[in-house]
Amino acid sequence: MGDQDKPTTAELNGLSHSSHRGSDRRLIDKESFDMTDFDPARHRMIPTQRWFEDFVVGERFVLPSRTQTSAVFAAFQTASGDTHPVHYDVEYCRSRGMPHLLAHGFQTLIHTAPGAGLFPFMVEDSLVGFLEQSSRFLKPVFADDTIYPALEVTELMPGRSTGVVTLKSTVFNQRKELVLEGTQKFLIRRRPL
Repeated sequence: MGDQDKPTTAELNGLSHSSHRGSDRRLIDKESFDMTDFDPARHRMIPTQRWFEDFVVGERFVLPSRTQTSAVFAAFQTASGDTHPVHYDVEYCRSRGMPHLLAHGFQTLIHTAPGAGLFPFMVEDSLVGFLEQSSRFLKPVFADDTIYPALEVTELMPGRSTGVVTLKSTVFNQRKELVLEGTQKFLIRRRPL
């Protein structure tokens, strides 16, 4: 694009994302946006894939924090079918000495899903399967609490062509209290020879 073809600052400031005026089409640099180079196989969040041998005990995967809003409670009720009032009737909870709605243990557990973080994107080529999960619910989680989930590699059990990666799952609340701990196990392929 020559200098005479470059848009002025005023032209750039006047553009919107949905602008399709003929004069604005010159802003697309066809050399930097070549669809013939696009490869769906390279369209990945984590381009370098990992295999069983690439994991290290102590490695940690932080998952996004999440405030337990009324929308989260409603979504869990819809997905689970659980209609007990302890999870959805604040007056019922208060009459039993609770400050707010009580989150179902599984509602807290779902926030440890590895797909909320980067782990499954690292093993797209090597993941064979999710083998098991166990959890202990240590403290109550109430509406408006913010929880902080994480996963940590605690054990690596190699096999001949695969290995089991064990992740410890933890969830803390905004008061730095551990509210859930557990384990998840994944069968991961070893690096091909």
